[in-house]
Amino acid sequence: MTISQIKPRRLKSGDTIGIISPASPGAEEHVTAGTTWLEEKGFRVRLGQSVGQTFGYLSGADDIRAADINNMFASPDIDGIICLRGGYGSMRILESVNFDIIKNNPKVFVGYSDITALHLSIVQRTGLVTFHGPMAASDFGKNPSDYTSDCFLRAITDTTPLGQIINPPGTQDPIFIVPGSAHGILTGGNLSLIAATLGTPYEIDTRGKILCIEEVGEAPYRIDRMLSQLLLAGKFDDCAGIVFAVCADCEKDDDSPDFSVEEVLRDRLAKLNKPLLYNLYFGHTADKATIPFGLTANLGDLADGLVITESATIE
Repeated sequence: MTISQIKPRRLKSGDTIGIISPASPGAEEHVTAGTTWLEEKGFRVRLGQSVGQTFGYLSGADDIRAADINNMFASPDIDGIICLRGGYGSMRILESVNFDIIKNNPKVFVGYSDITALHLSIVQRTGLVTFHGPMAASDFGKNPSDYTSDCFLRAITDTTPLGQIINPPGTQDPIFIVPGSAHGILTGGNLSLIAATLGTPYEIDTRGKILCIEEVGEAPYRIDRMLSQLLLAGKFDDCAGIVFAVCADCEKDDDSPDFSVEEVLRDRLAKLNKPLLYNLYFGHTADKATIPFGLTANLGDLADGLVITESATIE
């Protein structure tokens, strides 16, 4: 069944952003600082019931976290939704998310890391464009860089296409491990979460898509293992192209004989002969671009890397 694309309304000054915590809890000082940052940008903020709760490593029991998603989308007083942080827990509530409510009440939805489970399920089941980008406690609560904040605000408030995704000033440009060109819908997120969807009703659909992947704190051999899992599942056979982010805290020790992340990518994915862009900033790094999932983009060594060719929001 083909799902029609839905774009959320752009956010503007005075709109109300709901903050929810579908995964792990955030520190109180980061919640406060993140709320203040959003308010200073002109938004009103409403905290969900899950924010401030602790249930083991979760931000409240499953029913509370799922209800927050459903209620924030359903509420006419909420204009957009930003997740508090990642951690763990989003997959636990997928069966309790009301995707009809989301489809009938499209709104800006932002997060990354463990929130990948929600990105994939929302885009694939409703068609709503979502935003892989900074979160209230993890980023806005820790004095985000100009690059992070500018990319975020442009993505959620501007109806013009984002165009070329450029790395932060003073950093290395992304490189094509495999040159070529591709055109397709953007999908993806955190590698661990992508792999975890396999064999479930929420399994990632990569057919004809540009697959964007990021990771944090995983040794190269573990990245190799998860990439091998996706290879065996045919997910790279199906995709049109691949974008791999700068992976925070994933590199080998200087004196280690192990592969680097780049060497893993060259060894495991270059043989696919599909465009493979590496070293783009959109993951667990302090500087991160906001990437809209469910949108059309171009990828190519002669087309300025990753270029988003259509608007992510509407008036």
